Amino acid sequence: MIRVVLVDDQMLVRSGIRGLLDLTPDIRVVAEAADGAEAVAVIAQAQADVLLLDVRMPNASGIDLLRSAQVDLPPTILLTTFDDDDALFDGMRAGARGFLLKDISLERLADGIRSVVAGETLFRPALTERTRAAYEKPAVPPLLAVSAPLTSRETEILALMAAGFNNAEISEALGPSEGTIKNHVSSILAKLGVRDRVRAVLRGLELGHI
Repeated sequence: MIRVVLVDDQMLVRSGIRGLLDLTPDIRVVAEAADGAEAVAVIAQAQADVLLLDVRMPNASGIDLLRSAQVDLPPTILLTTFDDDDALFDGMRAGARGFLLKDISLERLADGIRSVVAGETLFRPALTERTRAAYEKPAVPPLLAVSAPLTSRETEILALMAAGFNNAEISEALGPSEGTIKNHVSSILAKLGVRDRVRAVLRGLELGHI
């Protein structure tokens, strides 16, 4: 059974998501909280496999909780709306494993939770055209944006970048020195024709590398 902690300040949202997940054979909400501050104690006791975390809440937002060192968080999916474009990227940088919209279907919600438990990421469903337009270089022809194909190691590093890992963490996970990882990241940015890591992740999603 996949154990889920649900954190959202809206009781109706929590009730709706809990009710949906009760219809699945393998996923259950085992604990709830109404804001990030309350969630700290709840998460510490719940031994959850996944955290469903609202982006915008009183007292402590979902992003605040992700950035906090008060408690070890399970793999985290941010619950968001189309109005939370900036928060998507703040969450990505803070280590979220993905994003799901609050009006999502049961099938999509359940599949997303299972994917994150399996170690995958869920960035693509939450990236709207408006978000891409705000964060990508304008008017870059797709065939000219990639000067050379990514190597298998670069693709692996790009996936870890998408999961919110910094260079030091990628180095620890894969083995090469941090300087070598930095060189790989620079190569990825150059090949994808982008200026920073967030744009690299977006471009990687668009091209199917992630």
